[in-house]
Amino acid sequence: MFGPIWWILGIAGFLYVLIDILTNQKKMETSTKVIWIVCAVLFSIITAIVYYFVVKRK
Repeated sequence: MFGPIWWILGIAGFLYVLIDILTNQKKMETSTKVIWIVCAVLFSIITAIVYYFVVKRK
């Protein structure tokens, strides 16, 4: 029942991190961008939450 919901949230979390890094984070180092993107692929929902609090709330 909750499978498709988690799948959609995972895709949305990954896309949120990916789009924000590629469009808004011009000053972020390339290695840091790669680490965030890899984490978003592996742990999409958790990474999106951590990314929001660590990067976006500065």
